[in-house]
Amino acid sequence: MDFNNKVALVSGGASGLGEATVRKVVALGGKAVILDLAEERAAKLKEELGDTVLFAKGDVTNEAQVQAAVDLAVNELGGLHVVVNCAGIAIGRKVLSKKGIHDLESFNKVLQVNLVGSFNVIRLAAAAMVNNEPNQHGERGVIINTASIAALEGQIGQAAYSASKGGILGMTLPLAREFAAYGIRVMTIVPGIFETPMFDTLPEEAKKALGAMVPFPSRLGYPEEYALMVQSIVENPMLNGSYIRLDGAIRMQPK
Repeated sequence: MDFNNKVALVSGGASGLGEATVRKVVALGGKAVILDLAEERAAKLKEELGDTVLFAKGDVTNEAQVQAAVDLAVNELGGLHVVVNCAGIAIGRKVLSKKGIHDLESFNKVLQVNLVGSFNVIRLAAAAMVNNEPNQHGERGVIINTASIAALEGQIGQAAYSASKGGILGMTLPLAREFAAYGIRVMTIVPGIFETPMFDTLPEEAKKALGAMVPFPSRLGYPEEYALMVQSIVENPMLNGSYIRLDGAIRMQPK
């Protein structure tokens, strides 16, 4: 599938990996709906990219708000062909520490946003995609999720984050197998350490130190490189039911 005249729904599309994905979609001749809570950032991006981009303010865990974003894509832009789930949150907290036992509330919130939120977008988007006319490959849609190397090499303090991202990896294959009957592919990207708003508050020296941990290229990943992987997955019909590490060969240590 190519992006020309196709419509993509990008959760977390107002910044970071999601913003780069929205820019890539538009650059390749597609249209995009940004599903995000960051209204001001989304407005600036929409103003820059024009009428090919629409904004749906919403929480990925909210059924009505996600459904409204899907409806916006179908009714205003003419369909829904690609979903890229980039919305997510992270915390760093030990289960046992001087501050006490890891609270259930924050653990649950991370799982709700990262895992349940991704599934919420998937299920509602897939229900719309099944109505698309199949292309020459029999495809009706492509769903791309975002995990993390923390799903595979979680560090101390990442129990909640690793669990949420591991869940995303775990549901990739069963979803791909189910959606195969409809011509909808499902893939997951596993990014390493990327330069996103999460690192905005870090000093430049700290960023360089993190980047030096990556074998090659020895730097933080660029969001544009994530977007390039999105393009590759969408355009290659044989990519289905699996995950791709995008990490410069880094393997995380326990801490």
